[in-house]
Amino acid sequence: MKKALIAMSGGVDSSVTAFLMMQQGYECTGITFRMFDKSDSLFCFDKNTDFNKDIDDAKSVCDKLGIPFVTIDASAEFRNHVINNFIKTYEKGGTPNPCVECNRHIKFSLLNDYAEKNGFDVIATGHYAETGYENGRYFIKKSDDIKKDQSYVLYPLTQKQLEKVRFPLADITKEKAREIAEINGLVTAHKSDSQDICFIPDGDYAGFIKRATGKTYPKGKFIDINGNILGVHNGIINYTIGQRKGLGIALGAPAYVKSKDIRTNTVTLSSDDELFEKEILIENFNFMAATDLNNVRCNAKIRYAHQGAECTACQLDNSTVKIVFDTPQRAPAKGQSAVLYDGDKVLGGGIIK
Repeated sequence: MKKALIAMSGGVDSSVTAFLMMQQGYECTGITFRMFDKSDSLFCFDKNTDFNKDIDDAKSVCDKLGIPFVTIDASAEFRNHVINNFIKTYEKGGTPNPCVECNRHIKFSLLNDYAEKNGFDVIATGHYAETGYENGRYFIKKSDDIKKDQSYVLYPLTQKQLEKVRFPLADITKEKAREIAEINGLVTAHKSDSQDICFIPDGDYAGFIKRATGKTYPKGKFIDINGNILGVHNGIINYTIGQRKGLGIALGAPAYVKSKDIRTNTVTLSSDDELFEKEILIENFNFMAATDLNNVRCNAKIRYAHQGAECTACQLDNSTVKIVFDTPQRAPAKGQSAVLYDGDKVLGGGIIK
């Protein structure tokens, strides 16, 4: 019997993943990574936040299914690859996506390492996505449940990781997953989905960065696209591209953050119309279904909630791709990911430069 390592988050999706893999005849083991400790003063959780409950729920599901359960301390790796990257990206004027970096450096990397060391044949997670194989290449495909599709955050997966990974939720809906969990008596059946950034549940990312670094980020100038001074900002890490609310400045017309310049400590404001860009550069590109991109027609998503836009992709070097949109797109942000699709297939993706 083949062995499957199941990534368990303590939520309904991973719980049903374990059940479905057992139904497919795999000998399953659940695994949960402990990313951080609530007692760490860096994290500002309210009294109702209990990450130990997620681990307890994952163990409860494994006990119910009669499969082994293990926990691994991944807090050092999480701090190094996800939290530090999050902070550095903001400090450099970017807008990071920690879920992408977690998939890149933690979840699939550590899962793969553990699976190889302990003789597991496959890895399964509760992502809403699908895998495919054509022309000697593994790739990610969009989920049948397009509302829950998570292909965007999976673009960093390597060919080695893709060969081993399974997504049993690919062809079912979230509602169906909850139904399966309820019918089979899993405690996570009606558990709420996690929201926001897992290590900043209050949404105050600037406060988190200040606690983590111990730094004070100096005030600077708000300017317009012509360099005219409009007012004073409260520290460059407090702003994201496209932001309107919370600027603390009244100009008589709606103003949005268009760009940030770390060198001059300035934040450029503009009208909404001036946020739209025709071209972007993507760096650290990970090729998935594609092996090269030479004036390839495709569809690009420039943030998780973006609907995608038709474009032409041109490869500039081994890891840099230029995207020219048919229609200018609103507020592409440095540090976010751009993911290219051919229909439902992920061609690859990288970080907006």
